[in-house]
Amino acid sequence: MSSAESPPVRRLWRAVLCGYLALGASLQELPGYLVARFGAGTTVVGLVVGAAFAATAVTRPFAGRAGDTGHARPVVITGGGLTALAAVGHLLAPNVGALLVFRLLMGAGEAALFSAALPWALARAAADRRGRVTGWFGLSMWGGLSVGPLLATAVHGFGGSSGVWYTVIALGSLSAALAVSAGRQMPSSGGCRSGPPRGSLRAGLLTGIGLPGLCLGLAAYGYGSLTALLVLYLTGTHYDEARGIGLTVFAGAFLVTRGVGSPVVDRLGGAVVGRFFLAIEAAGLALLATVRPAALVATAVTGIGVALVYPATVAVTVDHTGGHHTGTTVGAMTSCWDLGILVAGPVSGAVAAGFGYGTAFALAAGLAAAASVLMLGAGSRRQVASVSAEPSRRLS
Repeated sequence: MSSAESPPVRRLWRAVLCGYLALGASLQELPGYLVARFGAGTTVVGLVVGAAFAATAVTRPFAGRAGDTGHARPVVITGGGLTALAAVGHLLAPNVGALLVFRLLMGAGEAALFSAALPWALARAAADRRGRVTGWFGLSMWGGLSVGPLLATAVHGFGGSSGVWYTVIALGSLSAALAVSAGRQMPSSGGCRSGPPRGSLRAGLLTGIGLPGLCLGLAAYGYGSLTALLVLYLTGTHYDEARGIGLTVFAGAFLVTRGVGSPVVDRLGGAVVGRFFLAIEAAGLALLATVRPAALVATAVTGIGVALVYPATVAVTVDHTGGHHTGTTVGAMTSCWDLGILVAGPVSGAVAAGFGYGTAFALAAGLAAAASVLMLGAGSRRQVASVSAEPSRRLS
């Protein structure tokens, strides 16, 4: 295969990174911006911030389908452009209603960016490399979400809110420019197959996504609970100094584990890896619920556990669907992640308010443990039959 025929994976990775740096920066800046400019209360802040994830959940399967049918490039370009346009709207919105519309637009842009770029990157990946490619490519999204808030904090220090929004505009524009320069999308031969007739697509996806998607959503609930409650959990206690670095500790543990561990999905199979790392996530959340002095250790353990759940469950789903419609499949799976985070915010907040933070984290731990048990039934018959075969057969 010539280099001209290979997907421009590195350029796509950078395009997604820029887009998610923009989203991460907006997540950091938006709550204070809403309060300072519009006098918004906590309920409105939660609604506006979370709206982006609602839009991503809806948009991802359609963007992935575009990647399957050879239209990834215009969708990725559009994703970067929508991110930049939405940032302009954040800066100029005259009221909260308008800002909410632009928030939805940003979420749709980010979903289009990642969910169309991933099947393009996977288009010629060998079957025994899909797990690591999915895991490593996902670092572009997670890296942006992790570093974006730090970037926003630094920019806000000398440029204020306007400086942050101008930075988000620039990052979205750069994302679109990188996608434009990526060249045309070559016909798929491998990672994104033409697949079965259109009429069988819905049935195939429902069969392939159901159980792995549920497990991914339960894992996302744990992550969403931690991000929603950790700072408040540690505020005003003897461990108050830890609250400023808790999410950074999570991000560091997550990124290192994802970067180093992604090839394990190809070697051991998604079902095995998913069960193991969901159990680690459950252990970290349980420790957080019961031993507050170990909060940072528990947060790191949770980050390690969450790190490989996504590539593992995606690998299982791609195996169930036989590699057909990879972009649509992965887009729908990522929507399960978005939905888990959406549910976690209000539910974990309500549980914490009524029964305490420990109970909220214990509930998240229980759901992650349940997901680990459910993964026992997530392996396909081909995976079970090929335990002694070469690893590539498990993900083909």
